Amino acid sequence: MAALYLLLFLALEGSSVQATKPSLTAISESFEALAERINPAVVSIFATGYSVGQGIGSSRELIAESRSRGSGVILTEDGYIVTNAHVIAGARRIRLLLPRRGEGSSILGTRGDTAGAQIVGVDLETDLAVLKMEATGLPHLELGDSEALRPGEIVFAFGSPLGLDNSVTMGVVSASARQLRPDDPMIYIQTDASINPGNSGGPLVDAVGNVVGINTLIFSQSGGSEGLSFAAPSNIVRTVFEQIRKTGRVHRGEIGVTAQTISPLMARGLDLPQDWGAILADVTPGGPAASAGLEPGDIVVSLDGKIMENARQLAVNLYQRSVSDRVRIEARRGAERLQFDVEVVGRKDHPNRFAGMVHPDRNLVPQLGILGIDLDRDMAPYFSGLRRASGVIVAARAVEATPLDGEGLKPGDVIYSVNRLDVSSLAELKAAIARYRPGDPVVIQVERDGTLRYIKLEMN
Repeated sequence: MAALYLLLFLALEGSSVQATKPSLTAISESFEALAERINPAVVSIFATGYSVGQGIGSSRELIAESRSRGSGVILTEDGYIVTNAHVIAGARRIRLLLPRRGEGSSILGTRGDTAGAQIVGVDLETDLAVLKMEATGLPHLELGDSEALRPGEIVFAFGSPLGLDNSVTMGVVSASARQLRPDDPMIYIQTDASINPGNSGGPLVDAVGNVVGINTLIFSQSGGSEGLSFAAPSNIVRTVFEQIRKTGRVHRGEIGVTAQTISPLMARGLDLPQDWGAILADVTPGGPAASAGLEPGDIVVSLDGKIMENARQLAVNLYQRSVSDRVRIEARRGAERLQFDVEVVGRKDHPNRFAGMVHPDRNLVPQLGILGIDLDRDMAPYFSGLRRASGVIVAARAVEATPLDGEGLKPGDVIYSVNRLDVSSLAELKAAIARYRPGDPVVIQVERDGTLRYIKLEMN
């Protein structure tokens, strides 16, 4: 489709075939050079794990091997790779197919080398993951500025659609900040570049070779590409990548405000000086915005110099900030224009926020049907006011446990003891549970939403 746009443009601009032909040749050669530069940093990913299903005509659960395939892009010379979380979901073994390196005379060439990779961290909220392979001197790409993209700009999608390695497609940016769900701060770059299963995790690249997005999903009625492709913007990818590379997880921030978009009706009713923008409906007492001096009723004019046209834009821009960052907010209060320097603090997330931090082999407690994480110094910033300084966080449910009273462990619970025996780590929890046999009663003390409670289970 994008090629058709180019031909049409050149046909309108050129007065003759002779005038157009050199331009088309030059464009074709520049695209070829771009592909040659990008392809060496794009890898195919093969993930192997296990899934639980039921046999035909049977109520018994069977464990079967599951396989998935996708793409990834190398971002550092020492082997850090970004892909989609859904590409490696549940993986216990990851293999990479690297592009063939060096010169060759055959256009078919040979398959590249294979290598193993480890999961550094996963962020389910953005569907992004970081992998690490042991290597040095690798070809790699730089993340560009996704906010500089404009509708109509030419982009290229690289990856392995349907297993076809080293594929490249071309399209244009349909929208640079598409919100797929109302009130969701996650946005996507929408393009008409052809994307199919296997492209997930591959880079979306602009005309000068900057990675401006990670291809993530498509909208399709047939299962194939229909010109509705979506990529995670590079500015969000950068925040996720840097945090996972540094700490293995993503800790998102907030400034303690509730913003609403100003409508003409609201402006008339509240006698506001403008009928657009974002107004602070609430400022959390004691939060960073309140401490900086912001008040309910303030109109946010700009964030770090960028004009805020509505509440969604404010939420999206704050979403890209990390904990401990500082943001500069300009606000209108009556006739005054005020400046505020606001600290970004840790966000209180959904209980499932820890699910991307676990590994099926290391964190599984099969007797309880959970994946757990040590409550330690690194995890402490995610909580405030806990009764104890150590324990085990329930990160996710692995399989359904069978509670006696209909209540089981939930993500976000913090386990403190098993049958009165204190547990301060995942290793201690596993050792305590291993002492019991099927039919034995197990009473687990947890803290849930600031309240201590007992969870009663019978060992299976």
